Amino acid sequence: MTQMPMMTKSSATPYKNAVLDDLELQAALQNINPEFGNFVTRVAGEAWGLPLIDQKTKALIVIAVDVVNQNLLGPGTPFAAHVDMAMKQGVTKAEIEELLLFLCVYAGFNKVAGSFGALERILAPQ
Repeated sequence: MTQMPMMTKSSATPYKNAVLDDLELQAALQNINPEFGNFVTRVAGEAWGLPLIDQKTKALIVIAVDVVNQNLLGPGTPFAAHVDMAMKQGVTKAEIEELLLFLCVYAGFNKVAGSFGALERILAPQ
């Protein structure tokens, strides 16, 4: 299975829809499998298009889901793509770190410890 690339660029203007407007993300999903990429783009794009929760908050939510599920690093895991997605929506590293600290209480200290390590690997200069 192809690993999602570790993309950590930040865009100047957040996307209106973090899935449908991010062609780099769509290409990465296509590289995993074309049918999977099309499916995820359609379904996740629709979910990201729901109007009541802003894109930045949704991006933090998907990071929290990754932490709870321990989808951090390795083939096929979305954590790096979700960190990239969040940063494109204006989330800072400090905000992700605060989210991880908050999650210690609800997801568990051990899960968060590994998440901090994964975040550092993802954001390390390449």
